[in-house]
Amino acid sequence: MQDPPQFYNAHIFVCTNRRPDGHKRGSCAASGSEDLRDHMKSRAKELAIPNIRVNMAGCLERCEFGPAMVIYPEGVWYRPQSRADIDEILDVHVQKGGRVERLMLTEKDRV
Repeated sequence: MQDPPQFYNAHIFVCTNRRPDGHKRGSCAASGSEDLRDHMKSRAKELAIPNIRVNMAGCLERCEFGPAMVIYPEGVWYRPQSRADIDEILDVHVQKGGRVERLMLTEKDRV
């Protein structure tokens, strides 16, 4: 049996987990991930990017590097710090199929 077609060209999960203030690992929400997720969602709509879904996620286990996000189906992880970073990810990765290497989490960023 063949796999069914994908629902989305890009399915993006942005961690919005919040740990208690002062937690040694920090949290993505404390690093501004909620605002970045909201911006990504509204900006994707403004740009009319087809077949994209931006979701909030619970802990993605990369809080030390947060805010953390992952884009599927490729499984590429990013650590955006600003709305400009989000705009660049939408442009370079989602629309053009490239990678924003300076923002990528890699194998060295494992917990």
